Amino acid sequence: MQALSPPNIESELSYAYLHAVASKAGMACNAGGRHEDNNGIDATLTAWGPFNGGGYLTEVDIKVQLKATIDVPADNGAKLSYFLSGVSRYNDLRTETVNAARILVVLFLPADAQNWLSHSEEELALRKCAYWQSLRGAPQPIAVARRCICPRHRCSLLKH
Repeated sequence: MQALSPPNIESELSYAYLHAVASKAGMACNAGGRHEDNNGIDATLTAWGPFNGGGYLTEVDIKVQLKATIDVPADNGAKLSYFLSGVSRYNDLRTETVNAARILVVLFLPADAQNWLSHSEEELALRKCAYWQSLRGAPQPIAVARRCICPRHRCSLLKH
């Protein structure tokens, strides 16, 4: 058997990040199966109310497309950009004909794999940060890859 390739390790770390942050927020996080993955869903988050701001819903599901990258994003101080390759994934995320919200979560990792994760008796540290963005209703793609903007203030799922 072969060890995981660096891109596969990046992907697994994005799952670990999502699970850890969702757990801290009191949400359930379930990895998608083969059929969900074929439809652009890597995981589903479930949150239970009451929610800040009120509303009548007491349970909300969010479908998540996970990405991880060591590429340095363009950064204007308020927003980071990520190029999502493949029009079908972009279209999955921008569709308005689904009930559950779909979001893109991008984990930006350090360029050096030695800095991705460290652990000791005192801490487990996964370096850098993931940002999320809803693409629901986004414009029709005109290229094979689509630049997605991730606002810096969306680095946490803890404020639900």
